[in-house]
Amino acid sequence: MTIVWELAKQILTNQMVVAPIVAWLLAQVIKTAIDSLRRQRLSLKMLFGPGGMPSAHSALVAGLATSTALSQGVDSPLFGITLVLAMIVMYDAAGVRQAVDRQSEILTHILTHVPRTPDDFDRFLMGLVGHTRVQVVAGGLLGIAVAVLFS
Repeated sequence: MTIVWELAKQILTNQMVVAPIVAWLLAQVIKTAIDSLRRQRLSLKMLFGPGGMPSAHSALVAGLATSTALSQGVDSPLFGITLVLAMIVMYDAAGVRQAVDRQSEILTHILTHVPRTPDDFDRFLMGLVGHTRVQVVAGGLLGIAVAVLFS
């Protein structure tokens, strides 16, 4: 049990783990607040859901890359890996996933205009899977800021 406690302590004091997770959590809380204000009611579905402003995925990977740069240096192989990972995740969030959003909108429109039975209601697709470029940039900047604060 002592080994487990020691491992947990090491993980919880590792800025390269904590900063990205805090950035992700903060982004989730911010996008929940923004969505709740927009809808004028508390919207907890955004707390764990994808999409929205800012991008939590971008905040997490930008926080990871920044923490790595600050602790290992920008010339380290580990920073190179985290930077490339961040670029892939952020590209995916703004590009590929945005296309999935559009397809989801179109299919949902089709489903709502086709006669259906009560069982068909379960077939509606969830929208807001991806992010706009602004949401990705905002998430990235949030991740960088949190990582700098943790350094």
